[in-house]
Amino acid sequence: MSKIIALANQKGGVGKTTSSINLAASLAVLEFKTLLVDADPQANTTSGIGFDPRNIQNSIYECIINNIDPHTAIIKTDTPNLDLLPAHIDLVGAEIEMINLEEREYKMKAVLESVRAEYDFIIIDCSPSLGLITINALTAADSVIIPVQCEYFALEGLGKLLNTIKIVQNRLNTQLEVEGILLTMYDVRLRLSNQVVEEVRTHFEEMVFDTIIQRNTRLSEAPSFGVSVIMHDATCKGAINYLNLAREILSKNGLIKDELTATTAIA
Repeated sequence: MSKIIALANQKGGVGKTTSSINLAASLAVLEFKTLLVDADPQANTTSGIGFDPRNIQNSIYECIINNIDPHTAIIKTDTPNLDLLPAHIDLVGAEIEMINLEEREYKMKAVLESVRAEYDFIIIDCSPSLGLITINALTAADSVIIPVQCEYFALEGLGKLLNTIKIVQNRLNTQLEVEGILLTMYDVRLRLSNQVVEEVRTHFEEMVFDTIIQRNTRLSEAPSFGVSVIMHDATCKGAINYLNLAREILSKNGLIKDELTATTAIA
């Protein structure tokens, strides 16, 4: 079984790119062949995993707009089992160029379907907007993870995002499901963080992942080294949090491998 998961939230600064990189790396470390797709014109996922977007020749943009074979754009990362379909700044103009294209909402789906059989998971990092590129990602995906930061205004805009997901479900992708709401940037010392966790879990109940991503220095500094937190420091809280998230998703989808594999990955 192959599964495509988009990480989406139109709010910036909620840990979307961090979660995309580290969830993909965690799945890869747990021996699932994974493709990380950078669908954000800022290309932070591309740089955060160790590649300079200015040196990228072929990207998701060329795949969508020029119909190039995604195999010519996909690059291997230093993490075993993890490949990247990168982005660069040209993606910012893709939405305008796509306006007059036929089946414009299905362009990314066509790209990913052509490589889907080669991966166990495809993780899409969406841009902080609800534009055409994000709609493409949601149309291509089997499910969506919604990162929500444990800070003031955490629920702001969440209703709008869930409404957009519902529209996509009704009109473009009837199979799309919400994989879960992921609480990020949790600080155990702050009363506000605990209040947000309680509020989100009260509102959304079973939709919320058990795993919470804590604030962690190693997690914050890993992108500056161009690696995932697991490659940076596999024993830190951030790495363990994302490995636990990956295991929770695997368990939810009936794909968990034996406990020894997961335990070894954390050690």
